[in-house]
Amino acid sequence: MNKAIETLQERGFFNQCTDLEGLSNRMDKGPITFYVGCDPTGNSLHIGHIVPFFALRHLREAGHCGIALIGGGTGRIGDPSGKTEMRKMLDYSQIDSNVESIKKQLDKFIGFDGKTAFAVNNKDWLENLNYIDFLRDIGSCFSVNKMLTFEEYKLRLERGLSFIEFNYQLLQAYDFYMLHKKYGTVLQIGGADQWGNITAGVDLIRRKLGGTTELNLEHQAFGLTFPLIMRSDGKKMGKSEKGAVFLDPVLTPVFEFFQYWRNVADADVKRFFLLFTFLPVSEIEQICAGDINSAKERLAYEVTAVIHGKEEAEKALSGAKAAFSGEGDKASMPTLEFERSAFENGINICDLYFDTKLCATKSDARRLIQQGGASINGKSITDVKQVISMSDADSDCEFVLKAGKKKFCRIVVK
Repeated sequence: MNKAIETLQERGFFNQCTDLEGLSNRMDKGPITFYVGCDPTGNSLHIGHIVPFFALRHLREAGHCGIALIGGGTGRIGDPSGKTEMRKMLDYSQIDSNVESIKKQLDKFIGFDGKTAFAVNNKDWLENLNYIDFLRDIGSCFSVNKMLTFEEYKLRLERGLSFIEFNYQLLQAYDFYMLHKKYGTVLQIGGADQWGNITAGVDLIRRKLGGTTELNLEHQAFGLTFPLIMRSDGKKMGKSEKGAVFLDPVLTPVFEFFQYWRNVADADVKRFFLLFTFLPVSEIEQICAGDINSAKERLAYEVTAVIHGKEEAEKALSGAKAAFSGEGDKASMPTLEFERSAFENGINICDLYFDTKLCATKSDARRLIQQGGASINGKSITDVKQVISMSDADSDCEFVLKAGKKKFCRIVVK
């Protein structure tokens, strides 16, 4: 088996392949060009979206060329795969703006050099397609009966599938076809929910260019998918109490990003090390054989460093240590500034937890306090009527509020 494929298998990036032996033989002959796509449904990717791009980096490290396709064209329709309802339609200007934001995020993560990795936008060839010509040339290659056998369509038919969404598979297959013609792309990679779309592209290239014959081996195309990443509790990867864990620090602050990984279930630690870091497998084995809390802290640091840089990871680690062990730098903790007058007049404890957004509502704050989950500067708070003043501040005239074991906030008094 080709070494690059073995790496993907060893680290958990393997579910199905259209022709594993054929792909392995093709990669043994020399570098290939491959691609992974994403649609700009928002202005930031979340951690679930980024999984295929970790695989891209592994394949590039093995000497292959990776293309990140950002769907400025397909994003105008929306992929029905994995969705129970039709995606919200975005206006074109918003999609274009999202494309630029995501391209910057991927450039930071991948490092586009124009040779071993670069980004393309399928709007370039989809925006001005002639519908009649497209149906004659491309639509004639598809069987509706076969399309309806794919899970993404079968599931949606139960709740309703719009005709515009039904066209999505044709457009994604056309993307593969165009990338094959423009750049010699022979492999598409993606999540398991993309199997139908990927195999449709492989089949379209075969039908249009005859890639299965001995005389046309240069037009062979392959598809490879990864398992959908689920947490050990059965919930979708990349979801937190507050929703998706975004790469954009405005949407998910770096410290919250760090804490998400610090608080993953014990059963997920090794698997997430393999998927979301680039540490050698032998080192991961050694880390996971030791103390589980130390392993989680290391996981949080490594993933945060990959996505946000080592400096931000160091700050998040220091803030976490300051909050939970008193060893780090309090300045690295999530911090808010309050006017001194607020504490000189006194603030009700429920109001304070609501104002710092540690609790979504004042009712949540009351429940937290009544259940013994609230503390300020290490002192438990049990009275929902307690008023907090400057006499409750620490020696630095600051307050550190905790909500349960995982959420906290530092208040600096101006």
